[in-house]
Amino acid sequence: MYFPILRGRQYELIALRELVENKELSKKIIPIVEPVRLSSTLLSTIDAFNNAEREIGVVLNPQVGNFFEEIRNSKDSYRERFFEQLKSDKVIHTVYLNEQCLETLQWYGNKVSITNPIMICGNLDAIPIYDEMIKNYLPRYALIPDESAYRRRIRSHRVLLADRFNKLDRNVDYAKQCDEPFSEDHLYFKEDGYVGFSDYSIIGNEYYEKGFAPYAVTIHIVYFSKNFIANGDEVHSLRIKHFVSDTNEDIQDPAAKFEEALGKLVEWCETSQHIKTAAIETFCAMHKSKRYPGLGTVKKLSIMHHLQLMSMYLDKEQCV
Repeated sequence: MYFPILRGRQYELIALRELVENKELSKKIIPIVEPVRLSSTLLSTIDAFNNAEREIGVVLNPQVGNFFEEIRNSKDSYRERFFEQLKSDKVIHTVYLNEQCLETLQWYGNKVSITNPIMICGNLDAIPIYDEMIKNYLPRYALIPDESAYRRRIRSHRVLLADRFNKLDRNVDYAKQCDEPFSEDHLYFKEDGYVGFSDYSIIGNEYYEKGFAPYAVTIHIVYFSKNFIANGDEVHSLRIKHFVSDTNEDIQDPAAKFEEALGKLVEWCETSQHIKTAAIETFCAMHKSKRYPGLGTVKKLSIMHHLQLMSMYLDKEQCV
């Protein structure tokens, strides 16, 4: 099982909603959303998973954004609709283990029944909290880093958690390392004693409250690379390719920057990697029509490509 963690920003949510509505998301993938706001997009995304009878994890105590403050203090229909959604058996209650998490779950428990939550252990201080939590809640999954301190204490239902995206300070910096390893967790999580693996897709764990106009436009595309291990069996590790614009001296004309980066992506797909996902086909159509969709849509498509590629891999479809 694969558990990608995405912050509940607009284009991340739309990516998940479109994937599940288009039936392009494997049943072996359970996305986890950490909401940053109580928004209509969040609610419609959860509805899309409910309507498709697909599971989605929803973090009840987000570590960033204003969501928990809004859910505690608002009186509007969004709040009541969200509580109704939490009653669905397709919504897996998810919690970051910290000093306040037990109190948080008790607060939610006044509205909905909390059972078998996903527990996320982000640091070593979470381990004694996990020991306390399991007295009241049997975890469905426990997401932990691949370190012995966690493995010794958390023995069952554990999922490997890692941030595999190499986040650089500036988009233009990706031009210096435009192709790099991404992950092999999908290959070895079972033999390492995990029931699944988790990451932050092509976004990474860092969170910024507001975006900014970049000097460079970069498109991040994950792909499979064929490798060979000692016994001759072929395995497929994940790599990531960064397609960076050329005219990066200022923030002017993002559409032209996008066209430069997109041209490199399309050429690579046509000559080196014959990847067929819906997102790649959309990128190619944009290149043909000279259409600039905005940077939010670029991020959405990159996420959709990654998750559909992993869906194809997990479902053993042709993807490499």
